[in-house]
Amino acid sequence: MEYLLGIDIGTSGTKTVLFDTDANTVSSKTCEYPLYQEQNGWAEQDPLDWWKATAEGIQYVITQSRVNPKDIKGIGLSGQMHGLVMLDSDGLPLRRSIIWCDQRTGKEVEDMNRLLTPEKLIDITANPALTGFTAAKILWVRKNEPEVYKQCAHILLPKDYIRYKLTGDFATEVSDASGMQLMDVSKRDWSDEVLDTLEINRGLLGKMYESPDITGQVHQGAAAETGLMAGTIVVGGAGDNPAAAIGTGIVSEGSAFTTIGTSGVVYAISDKVAIDKKGRVHTLCASVPGKWTVMSCTQGAGLSLQWLRNNVCSNEVAEAKEKGVDPYEIMTAMAAKVPVGADRLVYLPYLMGERSPHPDPDCRGTFFGLSAIHETKHLIRAVLEGVAYSQLECVDVFREMGVNINDMMICGGGARSDMWRQMFADMYQCPVSTIQAEQGGALGAAILAGIGAGVYKDLESTCKKLILKKSIQEPIKSNSMEYQKYYKLYKELYITLFDSYKKLAAL
Repeated sequence: MEYLLGIDIGTSGTKTVLFDTDANTVSSKTCEYPLYQEQNGWAEQDPLDWWKATAEGIQYVITQSRVNPKDIKGIGLSGQMHGLVMLDSDGLPLRRSIIWCDQRTGKEVEDMNRLLTPEKLIDITANPALTGFTAAKILWVRKNEPEVYKQCAHILLPKDYIRYKLTGDFATEVSDASGMQLMDVSKRDWSDEVLDTLEINRGLLGKMYESPDITGQVHQGAAAETGLMAGTIVVGGAGDNPAAAIGTGIVSEGSAFTTIGTSGVVYAISDKVAIDKKGRVHTLCASVPGKWTVMSCTQGAGLSLQWLRNNVCSNEVAEAKEKGVDPYEIMTAMAAKVPVGADRLVYLPYLMGERSPHPDPDCRGTFFGLSAIHETKHLIRAVLEGVAYSQLECVDVFREMGVNINDMMICGGGARSDMWRQMFADMYQCPVSTIQAEQGGALGAAILAGIGAGVYKDLESTCKKLILKKSIQEPIKSNSMEYQKYYKLYKELYITLFDSYKKLAAL
């Protein structure tokens, strides 16, 4: 029997999954690691932690499954996008990676807009200058840590660092690289104009591939550390959300998915480059060759519920431990007892600033309408609704751009909640579906590996065969109408608080 390996380098941990060629999970392992936040708005991780987690995960799935490594026909990588990994000439990390949700680069964004103009940046990179994207992080290190920058020989993204550790190759692929803000997205290659203007040496960047392309082979050293067979192919793979799109069957125009993990993403496929000139959502190269994506990213989706669990819901966590269930089950059951609108309590999920549809590093989380009648269950309901409103606001931008969404898949940790899925269906006013195999990015990466290895013919026919729906929730019209009232207020609150957020950031 033949097998494929999907490795997803996430923010909370790396998930390694061994699949058979029918997309059944044979063995799976998630290894966690820390997030470092030394200052407000900063977020860093150690690339060596990612590699340790990857090696441990591969060892586990091979040993636990008793699969012969020679039967693993290919490896696909997915991972958190936009992170900056800087290596010296020996391939060693020069500093911790500045990851996707870091918000320190406001001044560098101003520099990019001054040097290239906002209009040109959108025309070339398909996105406005953003604090979360990689280019601004490079400029920050050059300005604030010049000795580190002088030693830099290679710039990689998180999953591409793992590629280097496996194969020794410095490479990337179009879906992840287009989130660096250094590419001409329409041409699917690095932009000489952007690189020259920002004075970033093209030689620092990896070789560009399409997602299913073979980028290298596992070398002897990595084989010894992981248990893999030397010579096993590694394909381009994809950023976490482009990989999740494949893992949920979103490979053709008109289809979309929402993923609720640490961040919240809505992702749709387009046959052509569609750019929002206002910069509210992102346009990237798709992990499907010859296609593009429209994508939103809200920073504090599942993070908001996690924050509430860790800091407010200690009783619920204790109850869950006693009953042997997930604390989120207890929390969402409490929220279900509260009516739509959380008894006039609205939550804005801006714990880490925001990207979509408000590219604003200074906005912060807000409970609006808090009163003495509100209990923990109201806070939970308000957080669930606030995160869903933030996704709806992005979907509205898609529809404004002419990107129609008729059917929405949902994945990530948030997809496990029946109540939250119904909330999304009610707000989107379209069916929301889940899939039978909940492996998201790891499955998408493995499918890409299967294409590269010749196990599968093409992405569209393969996904149609392998990706099967598990549940479908239809919108409830009465709920949709009620949510619209609160949604209108939700959208007004950001505008109302805009100046106050700036004043708070300046204190």
